[in-house]
Amino acid sequence: MDALRWRFDGEIAAFGTTSGHRIVVGRWPVSPFGPISDVMIETPDGTRLLIAPSDEVARFVASTYRFDCVDVAPVEVIRQPGRVAVEAGRLRADLIVGPRNWLGRLLRTVPRRVATAPAWATLVDPVVRAVLPGVRTRGGAGAGRREWYGAWDLHPLVSVTASWQGSDLGTMVEVRPPVRFGFGSTPRRPSIVGLTTTVRL
Repeated sequence: MDALRWRFDGEIAAFGTTSGHRIVVGRWPVSPFGPISDVMIETPDGTRLLIAPSDEVARFVASTYRFDCVDVAPVEVIRQPGRVAVEAGRLRADLIVGPRNWLGRLLRTVPRRVATAPAWATLVDPVVRAVLPGVRTRGGAGAGRREWYGAWDLHPLVSVTASWQGSDLGTMVEVRPPVRFGFGSTPRRPSIVGLTTTVRL
């Protein structure tokens, strides 16, 4: 691995709830920290919370993105065909994944080595911004870092059941307003995106 560029290969699932919570779940089978998962939550009052599985991961993620609170707690994200189960600190969620849509099929036509390259993310950024308002594929991160998102798959979420500290968060809605953890938000429509994140240290 390039000592100056770290790669995270996996998926990001994002959804809103009628309670006003907007939740982003990252599942990274391949990362510099080994297989990990993390969760970012923006509450109805705008508080941004990170749930990370270790102090080491928490320090890295919190220095790359912006949070008001950080919880270090076990994070388990189990991916099955058509479903994602999440247990992260005080959060419980069950996500039902739909079939790949037109955008997912389009992303699959791009060879993986091209789709995950920072140069490709830079090239397609203006198009992505036009098609998916709020979404960006490159930008500046914390601690003077640069970051690129190389998406290679996308499935819409069909439904979500979620609770926080045992309280039901309501039904799934769009991610609106956009989340404010980094330089861009997630797709507005709840979805799970296969991607490679490259961070230049």
